[in-house]
Amino acid sequence: MMFARIDDRPVARWWWTVDRWTVGALLLLVGFGAVMSMAASPPVALRLGYQPWHFVNRQLAAIPLALAIMFAASLLSPRAVRRAAFVGFAIAVVLVVLTFFVGGEIKGARRWIELPGFSVQPSEFLKPTFAVVAAWLFAEQRDRPGFPGNAIAIGLFVAVIALLLKQPDFGMAFVVAAVWFAQFFMAGLRLYWVASGLLAGIGGLAAAYLWLPHVTTRINGFLAPVAGTGESYQIDRSLEAFANGGLWGRGPGEGTVKDHLPDAHADFVFAVTGEEFGLVVCILVVVVFAFIVLRGFSRLMQEGNLFVILAAAGQLIEFGLQAAINIASTLHLIPTKGMTLPFVSYGDSSMLALALGMGMLLALTRRRLAGGEL
Repeated sequence: MMFARIDDRPVARWWWTVDRWTVGALLLLVGFGAVMSMAASPPVALRLGYQPWHFVNRQLAAIPLALAIMFAASLLSPRAVRRAAFVGFAIAVVLVVLTFFVGGEIKGARRWIELPGFSVQPSEFLKPTFAVVAAWLFAEQRDRPGFPGNAIAIGLFVAVIALLLKQPDFGMAFVVAAVWFAQFFMAGLRLYWVASGLLAGIGGLAAAYLWLPHVTTRINGFLAPVAGTGESYQIDRSLEAFANGGLWGRGPGEGTVKDHLPDAHADFVFAVTGEEFGLVVCILVVVVFAFIVLRGFSRLMQEGNLFVILAAAGQLIEFGLQAAINIASTLHLIPTKGMTLPFVSYGDSSMLALALGMGMLLALTRRRLAGGEL
């Protein structure tokens, strides 16, 4: 694809202003995710009574829509990103509330709304949209001291966390909280409030461990796994996969652990990567994730608009943290969280929400001339 620099069409302007290195890295992840879906999904589909290519077909069908969402979002101006995020956030909140009344219960949680032919997890769309909304509120508080941006952001944060804990979805609540506190800190949150927030988080984790059986089971299973339990089984098979793969892996399609790993296509797809492609490819995958995050922050070093900095940083922290949590839980470095590996794990809602977030990131980090639209 080549355009003349004097070409004034929207796509041509996009081509010359977007960070093409980040676009290429994201496309690489999407392509690798399609490969891993073909490698890891068929055994899971057969165990669940589906056709072998059930999850593969769904993943491949979601990819064009995800790319279209990413491209469309990346064409927006920062002002249009903000408006789209407000609308998306409002819709996501309404749909999350609806899950408590019409949502299907899976593994003790109500997170999905069943629609003809597919299901949607509305809370996935809360993450990227809320990060932009919170960024605008923090930035407005700095630019207009009389505007209660911080107070509104705190109120929305409490409401979002309450909704996520009600489902319950502790992993997503943790990611949303981490992104929000990071944005608040960059917007000028005083250090004693940072310390208070950390103490509150530690206290909340302790309370969850003491009074929520689901959290107690996860943490106990991580600290002292009991043979024969579901948590121990998945982690044991995951570590076995990495051991089997060694440095270069057994080869595409040659892995055996995926035949017994319940979430091989989703939460534990990185383990299948380790067995079939080896340590070298696993490291390369981690490098791609790190490149996207570091490349994004390097672009922000030249940005002067606080809203753009906070909104883009929120997307980068969310993206990198989600990848780190998935990889760490697969390697038994932290308790399992049930969180997908961005663009690699199977999951329609996750892929579409990540595409929206990365599209907004690409839009916010596009080169703009002085006086350009904000």
